[in-house]
Amino acid sequence: MNTVTIIGSFSGEGECARAVRAVRTARIDDFHTFSPFPSHKIAAAIELPKSPSRWVALVGGIAGILTGLAVTIGTTYEWRLNAGGKPLVSWPPFIVITFELMILLGGISGFLAFLFMSGVPAFESASGYNSHFGEDRFGLVVRCTKEDADGVESMLKTAGAEEVVRGV
Repeated sequence: MNTVTIIGSFSGEGECARAVRAVRTARIDDFHTFSPFPSHKIAAAIELPKSPSRWVALVGGIAGILTGLAVTIGTTYEWRLNAGGKPLVSWPPFIVITFELMILLGGISGFLAFLFMSGVPAFESASGYNSHFGEDRFGLVVRCTKEDADGVESMLKTAGAEEVVRGV
C-alpha cells in the first residue's frame, strides 16, 4: 500500500481543530497534531478516549490494600503478641498501613501506566515535525493513500492551512 504524508501548517488552533474534524469526518485515523501549547480545542476535535491508566491505578490501589492487610494480619499471627488481652487482629492499627500501601502502590502503578501508555521516552522524532510547530504554528500530519492525497490537501487548505507540504 502506497502511503503519502501530508503536512499542514496553521497559524491558529481554531483552524487546526477544524482541519482535524475534517480529517476525522473523512474517516482517516492516521494523523498527528503538533502545537506550541496544550490546546483544548484540538483535543476535543481529536475525540480521544479516556485513558485506561486510571484503571491500572485502581488495581494498584486494591493490590496495596490487600498487601497491607496480608502483611499486618500475617505478622500478627506469626508473632502472636497479646497486648493487654486485646484481640490479635485489631483493625484500627492496620488501617494506617493499609491506607499508606494503597496510596503508594496506586500512585506508582498509575505513574508507570502513564509512562508506558504515553510512549515516554520517544527514541525517534515524530515524522513530519517542523521546528515552527513548537514556536508559533500548529501542525497536522496526515498519512493517507496516494489516491486520497489530493482530497486531504484540499481539506487542509479549506480548513485554513497556511502551508501544505506533501512528503513520502
